[in-house]
Amino acid sequence: MSGKMDTFQDIVKNLPNPGLGLGLRSKHFNHILEHNPAVDWFEVISENFMDSGGRPRHVLRQIAERYPVVMHGVSLSIGSTDPLNMEYLSKLKALAEEVKPLWISDHLCWTGVNSLNTHDLLPVVLNEESLTHICNRINQVQEFLGRPVVFENPSTYLTFKQSTIPEWDFLRYMTEETGCGLLLDVNNVYVSGFNNDFDPVHYIHQLPHDRIVQMHIAGHQHCGTHIIDTHDRNVVQDVWKLFNLAWQLTGGVATLLEWDSNIPDFEAYHAELLKAKQYMSSISNSNPIPEIQEYSEAAVSNPVDFLVSDILG
Repeated sequence: MSGKMDTFQDIVKNLPNPGLGLGLRSKHFNHILEHNPAVDWFEVISENFMDSGGRPRHVLRQIAERYPVVMHGVSLSIGSTDPLNMEYLSKLKALAEEVKPLWISDHLCWTGVNSLNTHDLLPVVLNEESLTHICNRINQVQEFLGRPVVFENPSTYLTFKQSTIPEWDFLRYMTEETGCGLLLDVNNVYVSGFNNDFDPVHYIHQLPHDRIVQMHIAGHQHCGTHIIDTHDRNVVQDVWKLFNLAWQLTGGVATLLEWDSNIPDFEAYHAELLKAKQYMSSISNSNPIPEIQEYSEAAVSNPVDFLVSDILG
């Protein structure tokens, strides 16, 4: 396995930087096909297309012919104690062979147990036993797919008492043991840092920056005592500041804006992404960070919710 791991590490280090991308949403299908907007690349939720042979799959094929595409999954459940779902992996591999994505990504999480899917990205215990278990599963997945997988840091709302390894170290050890890549969700770092009382700046500094292939930015909902990762509004200034730090430390990697609920029209969606250009260079620390607006109504982001609408769209 060490030989393949070295190969995967080399592949990850040589993956391209396609620029600034958007999550592909069914609401924007017609606009994209009719206007060919100047977006560098699109990220698709793998599960929204794996079982569809209708219009969504047809649209995806057309978009993949015009733009670079990345496949982003939410059901790999790499942290579960269930056996790996080989039917799911076979569908994932078949979709990748058709779409030819730049890379495939998923999350450091588990989504269910005993064959039940919670349709949520649940946190894992961060200790040596969990690390060994997850690395073994990553090796199996990468062996089956014949390519490295890129894993995202999740947004979390609690810390397990059994956790003995900081998340940033856990992610680093994962890359060292498996050759996988990392997707740094900057918004998730901010959300998790607030909810679990750690410094998001320290977190980003401690990551293995040469293993980071991609970044996510998104909006969240601040509820005063906690933050919910909703992906349903604009990116706050604090997250943009963290993005600037991550951009400098990584040397600049592919960056994508996620928006999964209350999705605006395409022009507003794209305009929010293009704000990233303002933060791709040094920003003076003297600029004040505005207060984050607090919201009272709660909503939880789950890209899988768009599966039905995408199939019917």
